[in-house]
Amino acid sequence: MNSSQKHFVDIHCHCLHDIDDGPVSLSDSMNLCKAMIDDGITNVIATPHQLGRYGEFNDADKIRNIVTELNEELENNNIDLNVLPGADVRVDERIHRFIEEDKILTLADSGKYILLELPHEIFINIEPLIVDLSSLGVQAIISHPERHFVISRKPEILFGWLEKSAHLQITAASLLGDFGSTAQKAAWNFMSMGMVCLVATDSHDLDGRRPRMKDAFDSINAKLGEEFARLVCIENPLRIMEGKDVLPARSVGIRRLISERVPSRF
Repeated sequence: MNSSQKHFVDIHCHCLHDIDDGPVSLSDSMNLCKAMIDDGITNVIATPHQLGRYGEFNDADKIRNIVTELNEELENNNIDLNVLPGADVRVDERIHRFIEEDKILTLADSGKYILLELPHEIFINIEPLIVDLSSLGVQAIISHPERHFVISRKPEILFGWLEKSAHLQITAASLLGDFGSTAQKAAWNFMSMGMVCLVATDSHDLDGRRPRMKDAFDSINAKLGEEFARLVCIENPLRIMEGKDVLPARSVGIRRLISERVPSRF
């Protein structure tokens, strides 16, 4: 079966207008939503940036309100896409407190998973934060580690984080080379090592950051097998949306990349 017969859940997408570096207008947001439908996506968790350079501007209630507005517009225009609230949260020592104060959002507003964005310019060991979040019953999902200039070259950094209940989310477009050869190689390396349990679009617009789930699914299917492609592109994203436990990569068979003979650790 190919990707044209699949229905995807996208857990990382900047589809809300006038809130971060995603769509500027509601019209732009609607066009991105239509592109997601064309890409086989039926449910999406909107994840505008929180913290970092956005400070505390994008608080939880603001995001929830814009999601409600977008869903109403989608329904009025007969666009069959369901949008849920979430956030792409920059790593910050105050996250524990902000979750308790309902200032930042977990994915699908479920209280179970939080999408964490590492700083781009430096490397920070976030293992203490992962443990701290676990004490709240919240599991960390690390967004696009393949695009971090240190982690992409030293995947062993991630072992401790994964052992402390964190999960990895790879960007679909990274697998296809849109973020350069280093990110692409790292993405496939992480996948082949059995470290990845989620793929998402991280789409922002219709130019350089459009959704590419269909192409990513087909590529994973061809290189690592359909069972694994379904796990990371369909099953686990759906589990995130529903607030259920994700399944580890070891729960399915992974056809090894010919160029990567690395044993599965997770």
